[in-house]
Amino acid sequence: MPVFAANLTMMFNEWTFLDRFDAAAEAGFTAVEYLFPYEVPPEAIAERLIRNRLEQALFNLPPGDWVAGERGIAALPGRFDELKSGVDKALDYAAATGAKRLHLMAGLSDPSDPEAASCYRRSIAYTAGRLAERSIDLLIEPINGRNMPGYFLDDFAKAERLIAELALPNLKLQFDVYHRQIMHGDVAMALRHLLPVTGHIQIASVPSRHEPDGEELNYSYLFEEIDRLGYDGYVGCEYNPRGSTLDGLAWFNPFRRS
Repeated sequence: MPVFAANLTMMFNEWTFLDRFDAAAEAGFTAVEYLFPYEVPPEAIAERLIRNRLEQALFNLPPGDWVAGERGIAALPGRFDELKSGVDKALDYAAATGAKRLHLMAGLSDPSDPEAASCYRRSIAYTAGRLAERSIDLLIEPINGRNMPGYFLDDFAKAERLIAELALPNLKLQFDVYHRQIMHGDVAMALRHLLPVTGHIQIASVPSRHEPDGEELNYSYLFEEIDRLGYDGYVGCEYNPRGSTLDGLAWFNPFRRS
């Protein structure tokens, strides 16, 4: 049975950030993820995780100036020192929360720019090395251009090649089913092919990015397929609820912690 992680950036927005941990646990989740924890002290997050018997599935390394529109800095020339500082900060949060997977966002840059490509590889190699010292996996995620125009890592085949070429033991794919369906389709076959290099899966309906209970994809089948393939990681619920979070959790009833 898949183990689902509530995405506290997108779900449970009816509560303040720290109270979302309590709400997710009360709703039956055993794990959580979110984009960025850096506005809250790591000790405060750790206290909520322990109190609610929750596992920290994933969070992102610092993305640059998110408010100004940056979506990562790994592929941006001239930002390597900032990236290194961000790795230090992320590792502090990983130590406090017990997270064993961190996602490195590439940033908005021309995928055909050789300087950006070189910078991205250097950033991945450095970050993966630092994370390996703590037995943490580094994840990279292809993101579709409809939601994030201009994102550097915009193709699953490109991510697969990069993982193979760098051959870093702790470098894994973040397989977001929503992004995969929009970019390429063929989700089930892609899961079968890419599962050996996949470190985390995320879900949402397509095209609206709501609960995984309708629209283009048959999630009942995909959940069974994830089980059949032997995936033992977390499945992140990175979706925007149609209404209130709790009202949209009927799909989750078979999986909730009692």
